[in-house]
Amino acid sequence: MSDPICPLCKRPIPPDVPQSLHHLIPRLKGGAKGPTVLLHHICHKEIHAALSEAELARRFNTVEALLTHPRIAAFAEWIARRPPGFLSRVPGGTRKRR
Repeated sequence: MSDPICPLCKRPIPPDVPQSLHHLIPRLKGGAKGPTVLLHHICHKEIHAALSEAELARRFNTVEALLTHPRIAAFAEWIARRPPGFLSRVPGGTRKRR
């Protein structure tokens, strides 16, 4: 059986690589029983570093929508050139809290 593919970066997710489930609609915004996608942990961290829960619920609640966000699109392009087990701190800092 082949490894699952991360829908954000299109790289395989080997079993020994940190991974996490991303709720497409955040749990705090009513998505607890909604759809999830399996991502590399680094890809998941980038999503939450770039976007607020409200933005995720309102506008970026599909993988396709996430990839329209400039920071997420640039990250996905950058990380796609790295090996599946690549680990790094999330570049670019976190979003500004309001």
